[in-house]
Amino acid sequence: MIRLPAASWPARAVFALFGLIALLVLPAGYAHAGEPYTDHEGRALSGYDAVSYFTGAGPLMGLETITAEHDGATWWFASEADRTLFLADPALYAPAYDGHCAFALADGRKVRSDPLAWEIVDGRLYLNFSPAIHRRWQQDIPGYLAQSEAHWPALESEPAARRGRWF
Repeated sequence: MIRLPAASWPARAVFALFGLIALLVLPAGYAHAGEPYTDHEGRALSGYDAVSYFTGAGPLMGLETITAEHDGATWWFASEADRTLFLADPALYAPAYDGHCAFALADGRKVRSDPLAWEIVDGRLYLNFSPAIHRRWQQDIPGYLAQSEAHWPALESEPAARRGRWF
């Protein structure tokens, strides 16, 4: 404990203010991000290469021999070049909403997704539960994204959806 002379009340006030700021600011830096949606093997995108969605090639299935760990998931890549690109800027290639269904999030639910029901909107990868849901989502992408964005802050820290369950 730090003892300050009784006459130094301004110093005490400053010290208390810094302590309060530390209590408010430091935890924000350690806020737990949401868990990414992964398959039963812990793979993001069920093993599809996240970079391949952006190159016009794919989605391409990644290789078990070219992987990276990021955000609590194993990411597979079709090439070392794609792995390097991903690791240089994971936020650019990782799907929005930790890989959960963008359509379900518009309804306030965290639901698993299908890596083949996808779309890139304004440089961001979005996934949906199924091709049928993806077609519904495409009918009003801006409206559904506005709703998803509104719900995401409250849902992000909830546990990830798990394969084997509908939601």
